[in-house]
Amino acid sequence: MASTPEPPSPLRLGLVSAATFVFFAAVLFLPAGRLDWFAGWLYLAIVVVYFAANYVYLRRVNPELIAHRMRMGKGTKRWDKVWLWVNTPVFLGIHVVAGLDAERFGWSQTPGWLWPVGLAVFVVGSVLVSWSMGVNPFFEKTVRIQSERGHRVIDTGPYRFVRHPGYLGFFGWLVSTPLLLGSWWAFVPAAISLFSFIGRTALEDRTLRRELTGYEDYARRVRYRILPGIW
Repeated sequence: MASTPEPPSPLRLGLVSAATFVFFAAVLFLPAGRLDWFAGWLYLAIVVVYFAANYVYLRRVNPELIAHRMRMGKGTKRWDKVWLWVNTPVFLGIHVVAGLDAERFGWSQTPGWLWPVGLAVFVVGSVLVSWSMGVNPFFEKTVRIQSERGHRVIDTGPYRFVRHPGYLGFFGWLVSTPLLLGSWWAFVPAAISLFSFIGRTALEDRTLRRELTGYEDYARRVRYRILPGIW
């Protein structure tokens, strides 16, 4: 068994968090061409609050996962590395398109009553992602068989209902972002990213069936990957 990595120091965590915030702000506000975009700042505030709450939650229920998610584990599947390089720009593109659409050019505008709908979708999805992380110590950011950590099947919490609840929760972020930023056109990269996640889910599921002991039996008990009764 490999030793547990040291948890990130407060300084490192603070620097990473600040750099991530600045990066996301640039992705939003440079395309928008202005800083007085209230919806953009509100969106950033919502994301920051979620990440802070998720950190506090994981520190209490699954602290080891924090350190593991801050690195790419040895044995990450090659196809997943390719997927990360391809999908990351698409995900960021949701925010770029929203900035161009909602503020710089005004191509479209979602009605105001959809903003609370977007917030509700984001909150529900975020809770599901955090719940999945809380019960699954192997919820790393890349797909690999974590043999050095005693990788095993997790079938508690939301994993009782679907095999990949974290993806379902993240879909809430993808769908809610265009609504929170007020852009219909942002649904284009959001849809592309969503379908790419569906593809990743299928590849990850195939990997686990082939390489993780007990997963085939688990897949027979829990039939659906993401949506109960559908897929």
